[in-house]
Amino acid sequence: MKFAKEGWVFVLPFVFLAGLLFFFGWPGWGVAALVAGLLILLFFRDPKRSYEGEAGSVLAAADGLITRIDTLEDPEIGPGRYQRIVTFLSVFDVHVQKVPAAGEVIASRYTVGRKVAAFREDAGDVNEKHLTVIRRSNGDLVGVRQIAGLLARRVVCYLKEGDRVHRGQALGLIKFSSRVDLLVPEGYQVLVKKGDRLKNGATPVAVPGQAGKAAEEHS
Repeated sequence: MKFAKEGWVFVLPFVFLAGLLFFFGWPGWGVAALVAGLLILLFFRDPKRSYEGEAGSVLAAADGLITRIDTLEDPEIGPGRYQRIVTFLSVFDVHVQKVPAAGEVIASRYTVGRKVAAFREDAGDVNEKHLTVIRRSNGDLVGVRQIAGLLARRVVCYLKEGDRVHRGQALGLIKFSSRVDLLVPEGYQVLVKKGDRLKNGATPVAVPGQAGKAAEEHS
């Protein structure tokens, strides 16, 4: 099991505190501090996963529960309409995000904001967030919007404009509970529904329509 490096700044103080407690003869409190540190470390776990299915499939960017699927225009991504798959991450979910589709990063944009509860409908409009837009080999655009939640203190993205990325590589993380929106072109077939649980880098979420699939296969 791997862990995101950003987690250690939260975990090491508990390890240090446990050492002090053991040293001064309070082993019970020392064990409690170690358990607390372990629980925090679990927020930053990064399990190794793979997907052997269709090459054109768009995979889940985040672990969590699908709370909404809708269709909208999103000028930040590009022209046209997009299907949005909204995933809520509880404190028990993996908080590392993965690249959903191979291609080139054409936008990597951070927006300051508030930290209201991630399950609120307006969270995507008012909260701190980071948008990553990937242009696939057939020209289709796929967006990932990482959105901070009530407990989330910071959104982290590892990618920058111009990066060539492959499906399943690390995209970033959100520290503690949060929300991730995955946006695919309107013509894509969505394979999941509200209430489904996703695993990043492993759950197929959408595939191109017939025209898009043909372009993908011959690219």
